[in-house]
Amino acid sequence: MQSIIKSVNGDEINLSKTGVFYNKENQKAADTALKLAEDLKKNDINAEIHTTDLFSPEITFAIVLGGDGTILKTARYYSKYLVPILGINLGRLGFLSQAKPTQTEEAIKYILDGAFKIEDRIMLTALDGRMNALNDIVIKGDSFSRTSRLYVHINDNIVCDYLADGIIISTPTGSTAYTLSAGGPILSPVLDAMVIVPICPHTMNARPIVIPSDEIIKVTSSKNKPLLKISADGQQTFNLGDNEFIEIRKSKYQARLLLLNLEKNSFYSVLKEKLHWGVSWKG
Repeated sequence: MQSIIKSVNGDEINLSKTGVFYNKENQKAADTALKLAEDLKKNDINAEIHTTDLFSPEITFAIVLGGDGTILKTARYYSKYLVPILGINLGRLGFLSQAKPTQTEEAIKYILDGAFKIEDRIMLTALDGRMNALNDIVIKGDSFSRTSRLYVHINDNIVCDYLADGIIISTPTGSTAYTLSAGGPILSPVLDAMVIVPICPHTMNARPIVIPSDEIIKVTSSKNKPLLKISADGQQTFNLGDNEFIEIRKSKYQARLLLLNLEKNSFYSVLKEKLHWGVSWKG
């Protein structure tokens, strides 16, 4: 079988080094990985099975078994190699996934028939590239039991002074995650933008801000509470010491997500199905 598959809209994936990735702490994911590898082999696709602790830069196409957290971790790693990611949902919501474990054979058929597209999603970076995020970067004071005064600068101009539990800097992809729970807007994932959302601000006039992705965001804290805790996608964490600040900008890398069954898995269809968006309550 040919290793290069072209979609109906011209996107290409290279199946010559297909990797199936799963969280080693999830036995269901390990069993599903074995079944998926067998299904791929039936279609003349040889796949390597790896845990998400053993990423290989030689992989050309990655299939990820797990929840959104597992997909986020894999997408961050493979963004610098331009490798497309397909998510199979083994978690709860699975907003980034495209199929269920019972639909793996159907998913393979979509791929081989070219019924897919690749969507490039912007990412965030901070701390000189040590921190990267597909969903969001969250900033809180050192004491999680107290509010913090945080100052947000955009392109070196002071814009907001928040007394809040923290601040979320989100991509459009992350707008349906923590950002949404904190009262932020939902953005189409293909927009080239970032969202700044205060977490539980102590004022009624602190509102989320949507800004172009080429802006540079800098966050500092008040002098009497200088320590900051930073997390990326809820997985990477860093502490900033006295007189330090964090600068966040659009990453030069993009996550490449492979979308299947385009009518059912459109962004707006997923909103309705998984978040029950726009569905009237029936008493």
